[in-house]
Amino acid sequence: MQQILNPRSETSRVTEWHIRMQLLHYLRALNGISERELLRFIRQRERFVAALVRPLVWLFVFAAGFRSALGVAIIPPYETYILYEVYITPGLIGMIQLFNGMQSSLSMVYDREMGSMKTLLVSPLPRWFLLTSKLLAGNAVSILQVYTFLLVAWFYGVRIPLEGYLWLLPALVVSGLMLGSLGMLLSSFIKQLENFAGVMNFVIFPMFFMSTALYPLWKMRESSQLLYQLAEYNPFSQAVELVRFALYGQFNQFALWYTLATLAVFLSLAIIGYNPSRGMMKRKGGG
Repeated sequence: MQQILNPRSETSRVTEWHIRMQLLHYLRALNGISERELLRFIRQRERFVAALVRPLVWLFVFAAGFRSALGVAIIPPYETYILYEVYITPGLIGMIQLFNGMQSSLSMVYDREMGSMKTLLVSPLPRWFLLTSKLLAGNAVSILQVYTFLLVAWFYGVRIPLEGYLWLLPALVVSGLMLGSLGMLLSSFIKQLENFAGVMNFVIFPMFFMSTALYPLWKMRESSQLLYQLAEYNPFSQAVELVRFALYGQFNQFALWYTLATLAVFLSLAIIGYNPSRGMMKRKGGG
């Protein structure tokens, strides 16, 4: 009886060992990709400064100028009248994540031209895991940028409830992954680094200005019904609203599900785009 049971126990131990080794490989790959993104971020200090200067200019200059022209009524999640600087803060957080997602995708186009992207994708690990790991690493960098921006905004007078900084974190993870996957999807279609700037402008500025980042939906509805509908279903708008409600400890269910749905669509298309048999690599090889 003991001789019969031994082979089974030996097989289970071998299977368990293989599972542990596989998990170890996954963790090493995630750690390696994350370290590479973090080192790149540390060495490129101008990238960190640029990521902060852009929203801070909007906060210090444009918000002060628009404060009297754009009054904000009492709308959820706010319970009283607020300054315009307070209203646009979630939109500027979204701006940081949007530009960071595009910068990460720009680095992917550069890595592809230099050949390091091919080295990454020929790894025996699944391509979806490698791309998702790169997405997570880039999102972690954007979260650091967001909290640094909020620290500067706090000294400027934009005060958020303390628990809002904690509730904000899961919202940043979801919104950052969605915007990062959009950038990754765009990078799968761009063959040359020179073409990326035009595509960025074509995507970033319409997404940002046709959203709730700078003005509420009811303001748009008063001026244009078409603009109102475009802004309402703009994925960036829902990401901003998810962040806005999270800052005040509230939950926007529609914004969450909409952002998760667009994240699934963008990430799936990006993974297909980096498929060598159907996506970007086949087009590059054929062209």
